[in-house]
Amino acid sequence: MGKAHPAPAELRIPMDKTSSLKLNGSRHAQGILRGFDPFMNLVINQCWEMATSGQQNNIGMVVIGGNSVVMLETLERV
Repeated sequence: MGKAHPAPAELRIPMDKTSSLKLNGSRHAQGILRGFDPFMNLVINQCWEMATSGQQNNIGMVVIGGNSVVMLETLERV
């Protein structure tokens, strides 16, 4: 295996910013990104699950598996 190269500045994930996550299975979550690893596993703090019924459930700090992430969007200015 070759060495891992850092991502270009325009592709870096902004840490400690409120982010919106679209997950597989038509799920949606929102919270503060605290960490990630090379597999795109994410640690989200103050996480809210957005149910399809419109209800929001506070689920606290969670780890979301990278293979579940469809899209990550930062809601704060970077």
